[in-house]
Amino acid sequence: MTAPLPPLPGPPDIGEVRANLPLAAVGEPEQLRADAARNRALLLDAASRLLAHCGAAKLTMESVAAAAGVGKGTVFRRFKDRTGLLIALLDHRETLLQAAFLSGPPPVGPGATAAERLHAFGPAVMRHELDHHELILASRTDPLRGYTVPAYRLRLSHVGMLLREAHVPGERELIAHTLLGSIDATLVHHLTCERGMPVERLEQGWHDLVTRHGVAR
Repeated sequence: MTAPLPPLPGPPDIGEVRANLPLAAVGEPEQLRADAARNRALLLDAASRLLAHCGAAKLTMESVAAAAGVGKGTVFRRFKDRTGLLIALLDHRETLLQAAFLSGPPPVGPGATAAERLHAFGPAVMRHELDHHELILASRTDPLRGYTVPAYRLRLSHVGMLLREAHVPGERELIAHTLLGSIDATLVHHLTCERGMPVERLEQGWHDLVTRHGVAR
């Protein structure tokens, strides 16, 4: 019999963008009945424990079903495929980041100037994604999907709003895409893990890019 897994630790169109942006999940899970929501939470708890214990590479639909004590078909019905499961696992972690930049303390959250918040945003995202890079990279099977999920659209809207409030001229949506591209998880992983760049150097690169668009620190 497989030894029990260790317990999971605690929760670790741009232009006229609304100031009060709603939290957006990484994927787009439908509204669930209470029993379906409990089953989803049970499966995600099992998957999270497996992720912490074995890593993303060994996380399979079969292993999640076994850890949760359900049939494999239950996991497939809930998440459709492994990518859907990985994206669902990112939801909670993404929600914590969103809460930080939408309603958390300054300078990332409200209460600081738009310039201060914009400069603080990039390093916060980079460090968040470095903490979860294995899960993020494992979920990226479709290179175009990342631009359409609600989590990216929220980041894009948020950066666009800060650019507008900081009176940055030009095509703000394109500028927002460019800024977000500079802190993409794949690029940050390559530069830090393959090129050996310290994350502080990447953070300075973010500040340089923001400053070049006219947003002084």
